[in-house]
Amino acid sequence: MARDYYGILGVSQNATQDEIKRAYRKLARQLHPDVNPNEEARFKEVTAAYEVLSNPEKRRVVDLGGDPLDSGGGGRPGGDPFAGFGLGDIMDAFFGASTGGGRGPRSRVQPGSDALIRLDMTLEECAAGATRELTVDTAILCDRCHGAGTQNNSKPIQCDTCNGRGEVQSVQRSFLGQVVTSRPCPVCRGFGEVIPDPCQQCAGDGRTRSRRTISVNIPAGVAEGMRVRLAGQGEVGPGGGPAGDLYVEVEEHPHEIFERDGADLHCIVQIPMTTAALGATLPLKTLDGEEELQIDPGTQPNTQLVMTGRGMPKLRSTGRVDGRGDLHVHLEVVVPTKLDAAQSSLLRDLAEMRGENEPSLSHNGKGGGGLFSRLRSSRGHR
Repeated sequence: MARDYYGILGVSQNATQDEIKRAYRKLARQLHPDVNPNEEARFKEVTAAYEVLSNPEKRRVVDLGGDPLDSGGGGRPGGDPFAGFGLGDIMDAFFGASTGGGRGPRSRVQPGSDALIRLDMTLEECAAGATRELTVDTAILCDRCHGAGTQNNSKPIQCDTCNGRGEVQSVQRSFLGQVVTSRPCPVCRGFGEVIPDPCQQCAGDGRTRSRRTISVNIPAGVAEGMRVRLAGQGEVGPGGGPAGDLYVEVEEHPHEIFERDGADLHCIVQIPMTTAALGATLPLKTLDGEEELQIDPGTQPNTQLVMTGRGMPKLRSTGRVDGRGDLHVHLEVVVPTKLDAAQSSLLRDLAEMRGENEPSLSHNGKGGGGLFSRLRSSRGHR
């Protein structure tokens, strides 16, 4: 049984092409998936009905009692004759949509882009925080037209090429009949209007570039790659649109003494073997000033001393500082390489007094396999 295409569109069999077109536009606007997602099936049915009745040859088949979309009338064999119809190009004729999904003229006022500036900081500045005056070069609102883009009190006018639609259309023939596609108007660039007398300062863009100085507060505890966001300090958008954000990215210089690991700091302190044996109290420069470093008697090489709370501030994602990290002091015992006769004699006497003239071997408690396996692994032995 043939489908009632006239009934689907709600028009009489004697309806003119203009009446069919108006009926389709009304239904399509109500049933389009972007407006009414639950009516997608009916939208396809209405679109297919318009495709049939707007084609003189297919309409003649309907008037003779046939169905041009069934398996015997040039349609798809078997199944639902309306299934799979993606007639977006036909919709373009009525909604002004391009194949990219645009509809109608776009606004001349657009949001601005974000901007990024990098800031060099020392470790001390990252620890204490800093306030800097930065010079930035961004787009700002045109102070002559205030974003309108027009000269004096002139106004934009409707584009004659697209009649204010912002798009121009082209018609192509396909197996579905005439298919209409749209693209942005080349004259008004999709705005639907043109500025006959543009502002001489911004050339109609509504914004100009300017170099300005702003103040930024860098919180204590920032690290390499962290960004501070300044809302609304980025690029002003076309047409005087709202400005984007400005991000200040930290670039931290390497320190000559300390190496940073998150909130912890590490440094290497070299001590003579006599200090390691006898112990001592040594001055150590930290971020908080000079501190006393206690070396216990009998300190061994590669000993690590931890000075709690002498590291970097711990910066949370909320911008608050929650405590501080630690300072890890790595001790390197320096063995002298050049001794005079007197020094050599003293060391020999000490070795004899301590019975250290002969080396002693210690067992690792693993049958020898564990130690040598680690040695081979560290040398890349395979």
